[in-house]
Amino acid sequence: MSVAFRRESDEEHKEPRFELPIPAGPNLVTENGVALIDARIAELEAEQPTADEARRAEIARSLRYWHTRRVTAIAAPAPPADEIAFGSRMRVRMDGVERDIRIVGDDEADPAAGLIAFSAPLARALIGAGEGETVEMPGREGAILVVAILP
Repeated sequence: MSVAFRRESDEEHKEPRFELPIPAGPNLVTENGVALIDARIAELEAEQPTADEARRAEIARSLRYWHTRRVTAIAAPAPPADEIAFGSRMRVRMDGVERDIRIVGDDEADPAAGLIAFSAPLARALIGAGEGETVEMPGREGAILVVAILP
């Protein structure tokens, strides 16, 4: 029989499953960041015993990512009260709309909830600004006004 018609298994034809990418740079986290990582690990470990084989492989892959993130987590110091830094909460005005945001670690980010990763362009533009300052962001028309730095 020709080699072209032989099929050992479906596994050899699947796309390889690479590890989840780790964001570049330091793994800065807020005081809540370590607790979020620990909760995600506990959730995955609780699911693992009852999962089917394919799901267990996905869980193992996710656990490798989260264990790495836990080991490399660096709790950032409290931000200064008068300048935007990692961990700062602030109220900004963009396009005439005010919204509260907080600068957090990559794994904590949830833009819809106002949690912006410190590596995001918006956060990088705001870091170092003070209350009442306007910040220009490359590629964006109009300035961002820092209305208040919140406790």
